[in-house]
Amino acid sequence: MIRTLDFLAAFFGLLLLWPILLLVIVIGTFDTGSPIFIQTRVGKNKEPFNLIKFRTMSVETESVASHLASNSSITKLGAFLRRTKIDELPQLINVLKGEMSLVGPRPNLLNQLDLIRERDCLGVYNVLPGITGLAQVNNIDMSTPELLAKTDRQMIESLTIRDYFKYICMTVTGSGSGDAVK
Repeated sequence: MIRTLDFLAAFFGLLLLWPILLLVIVIGTFDTGSPIFIQTRVGKNKEPFNLIKFRTMSVETESVASHLASNSSITKLGAFLRRTKIDELPQLINVLKGEMSLVGPRPNLLNQLDLIRERDCLGVYNVLPGITGLAQVNNIDMSTPELLAKTDRQMIESLTIRDYFKYICMTVTGSGSGDAVK
C-alpha cells in the first residue's frame, strides 16, 4: 500500500509542481551553471542508486555528508532551496522509479562507513530510503550515526499510514532542518 501511495504522490507531485521545478532549473542555471545535483547513495539492501536533488552548494564543493561541508559553500539560491525544502523535490523522480519512498531513512553516502555499520546492524537497509522520516522531523542528522540508526529502526518498526502522512506534513510545514551544515 505504501508503494502505491508513494507512486501516486510522486506522480501527482511532479505533475502539479513542474512549474516550480522548471523555474528552479532556470534560476539554478544562472546561479551555479548546473542546477541538478546527482549523487550516488546507499539504497535498499545496500544497493547504490543515483539520488537527484537541486544543487544548493557551489559546483566545486567536495562530495561529503552535509554536516562535513562548509556553510560558505551554500549559494544564496541554495540557502532558500534548503530552507523551503524545494531542493528535495527532484527526489520524487527517485520515488517514481522505486528507488526511494516518501518516508524512510535518509539515504547516506557510500563513504559514511560508521553510519553504514550502525544501520546494517539494525536492518535499516531492508527498506527503501526516504525523502523524510522520523529522524529528519526531529533534527537528527548523519553526524550522529548511532542515534540516527536507532531512530531509523524505531521508525521502521512503528511506521503506520498515519505516521507516514504526519512525517510528510511535518516536513512540508517546516519541521526538522535536515542535515546540518557546519
